[in-house]
Amino acid sequence: MLKGNKGEWSEIYVLLRLLADGKIYAADSELNKLEDIFFPIIKIIREEVTGEVKEYFPGRSISIYFNGEKIKELPFECFDSEAQALLSVIKDRSTTGAFSAERTETFMNKILCYRLSAPAMDKSDITMELMDIHTGYRPKVGFSIKSELGSLPTLLNAGKTTNFIYKVKHNYPNMLREANTIYRVSGGRNHTDVRGRIAKIIEENGTLEYYDMNNQIFKDNLVLIDTSMDKIVAATLLYFYKDGISDCEAMVNRLEQDNPMSYGNVNAYRYKFKKFLTAVALGMKPATVWNGLDEATGGYIIVTRSGDVLAYHIYNRNYFEEYLLKNTKYETASTSRHAFGDVYTDSGEDFIQLNLQVRFK
Repeated sequence: MLKGNKGEWSEIYVLLRLLADGKIYAADSELNKLEDIFFPIIKIIREEVTGEVKEYFPGRSISIYFNGEKIKELPFECFDSEAQALLSVIKDRSTTGAFSAERTETFMNKILCYRLSAPAMDKSDITMELMDIHTGYRPKVGFSIKSELGSLPTLLNAGKTTNFIYKVKHNYPNMLREANTIYRVSGGRNHTDVRGRIAKIIEENGTLEYYDMNNQIFKDNLVLIDTSMDKIVAATLLYFYKDGISDCEAMVNRLEQDNPMSYGNVNAYRYKFKKFLTAVALGMKPATVWNGLDEATGGYIIVTRSGDVLAYHIYNRNYFEEYLLKNTKYETASTSRHAFGDVYTDSGEDFIQLNLQVRFK
């Protein structure tokens, strides 16, 4: 029996909903459906096992092909009712863990769909051939799927690779010892209080100065976006850990106010930070050398809380960039797992590492 969380079942919901509708609507920056902008779907392609290609052609009847041979045909109404049934199951589920959906699994078997997610080497969760109604162009594109029906997904996952190193400048002899004894209690356990430790540094007239990134590959990837991108992100991390600003749009507002790079046009911060978020969303990974190309070549599909399936296609990239800026935030990951938050000494100087993790809100 298949089991998955709300996000995983949402991928099957997207498959069923899109086949029933035969098209996918675009969204504006506020995640509202754009009724006059949509893309007819020629086919949806799934390859759950290498060499076993299944193609689903929408219409009044959904035609299903296996390795180029037509296997069966089902009325679109079946997909519509099954999508509605699965949406109800996902919405009614009160917990965030894995669960089964027997009716949906039975129908999945009927349409030769045996896994919740088709394996992918890139960030694409679903691959489609679409029709551009303006040009007649029929690109084969991949979309990454994010669902608002379950737990808020991460945009950039934390790792030791996403640590930024800051030099701690101070004249307080007990700084390292006293700062590293600051913890917060949660759930009966002591947790590293990163904000408390930074507050201690500031209290003792210390300063934090961006020094370097922990991972050279991530730093090199950021250079492809902008040669100052690491410094801009480093400044936002201080806003998060020192000043308590978590929303990405609020951080950009603060960047424009402080202008740490001394730009003549402070709109540069908004422009560059949007490019950073979009790069992460569409393919850039911290620990993998990036060539600057999008892996999710179509864009993003969002399953809204009401069950709408909306797309941010490359054609409405400006809306997508604005959506990302307005709907993401920084959060604190595990300090022990990702090795950050301690003040330490190296070659006679003190440093602290701060971690970057970005989540939808």
